[in-house]
Amino acid sequence: LGLLAVATAAAAADDPVPRRPVNTYSIVARDAVTGELGVAVQSHWFSVGSGVPWAEPGVGAVATQSFTDPRYGPLGLAMMRAGKTAEQALAGVLASDTATSVRQVGMVDADGNVAAHTGADAIVHACDLQGDAYSVQANLMANDSVCSAMSAAFETADGDLAERMMTALEAGQGEGGDIRGMQSAALLVVSGDRTAPAWSGRVFDLRVEDAAEPLVELRRLLTLARAYNLMLAGDDFVTEGEMEKAMQAYSAASALAPGNHEMVFWTAATLAATGDVDAALPLFAEAYAAHPAWRDLVPRLTAPGILPDDEDLIARILAAE
Repeated sequence: LGLLAVATAAAAADDPVPRRPVNTYSIVARDAVTGELGVAVQSHWFSVGSGVPWAEPGVGAVATQSFTDPRYGPLGLAMMRAGKTAEQALAGVLASDTATSVRQVGMVDADGNVAAHTGADAIVHACDLQGDAYSVQANLMANDSVCSAMSAAFETADGDLAERMMTALEAGQGEGGDIRGMQSAALLVVSGDRTAPAWSGRVFDLRVEDAAEPLVELRRLLTLARAYNLMLAGDDFVTEGEMEKAMQAYSAASALAPGNHEMVFWTAATLAATGDVDAALPLFAEAYAAHPAWRDLVPRLTAPGILPDDEDLIARILAAE
């Protein structure tokens, strides 16, 4: 009751209903294996990721769209954090809103319960469809087949939660997507671990603010984000003294992002710092060839201890070519 009272008070302000439907189609979902929770969305509107997707590790995920009320995100998560199911959280927030007929919302909680609302005045084609631990929702669609296409794609796709949600977005676009076209997209995935701190609980947090092909760019960013996640995993393995696993992670990262000279440089620096200078030198040379300023950076890395303060070693690194 306390949370509902807070929600009611927050939404009771005389905020005007947005005059334009900002957002179009999205998916909220939970991965049964990892417990990850996520939201993915595309729209013909600038910066859709700043208003639609909300998620909290081990708590839930919310997509609030159509004539968007962003309060549905934090208030829905607050209720789920307090133990409410997705259905109860959605009902609570709807009860506090005087403009539910133009809202569209999807929610999923940490147990995989889902709930959705499509107001009677959502612009056609509008739909929502729920399955096992996911909900897809859409409005302003070019065709009435978008939700069913997204649902089928999500259920049959391989890969982790991010990949499956990405595939669902692509399937929605394949059916015509937003009748207005494409402009922005976003993908947010958080850990299923409720104890994960804010700085490590987000697995992916990607936004395409404005692009002719936002899903193409979102997929590129997802691949690049995977590569950087592998780099971070490699760093963790180095800290644990697991150099073989670290190099496997670095190698996998480079395979996902060929030509990324920053990954090449830092892999070289790690090898040099841990004593494998012979393996590091060709990588330093590759990084210098792609971006000569890396050579200028090398001497600066001794003061913070990233590279050993060893004049002979630094000279060898600088001479790599």
